[in-house]
Amino acid sequence: MPWDEACVPALTRDTGAKPLPQQAPAPTRPGAAPSQYERHGARVVVARGAYDMDSITPLADALDDAVRKGPKVILDASGITFADSTLLNLLILTHQAGTLRVVAPSPQLRRLCEITGVDGLLEIRDSVDDAAVS
Repeated sequence: MPWDEACVPALTRDTGAKPLPQQAPAPTRPGAAPSQYERHGARVVVARGAYDMDSITPLADALDDAVRKGPKVILDASGITFADSTLLNLLILTHQAGTLRVVAPSPQLRRLCEITGVDGLLEIRDSVDDAAVS
């Protein structure tokens, strides 16, 4: 057996089998520019779309601006379609800088918070009004 065949794992050798179909990655819409408004003395940041390392900057800037304007910040997360550890890190940093409440996270974001234990740190509410008055 030639040396190059002996060093190649069996899974990568050409065995004549048909290749597995490639699954196309699901398209995700980058995070749209967040909007802000005031509700019962709290700054509300509305986030929409997908947030990861490449799309987090506008949301990070909006949350930073909101914390500077007042100590109570509410993130309306109902429109977040995808989140990873980048968003979790941002939520923790915002929580450390002021009072952060997360409103109506999507099932994916809620599960991510549960798996990582962040749900025990953050205050998660069902509505903006509930978050603003509590």
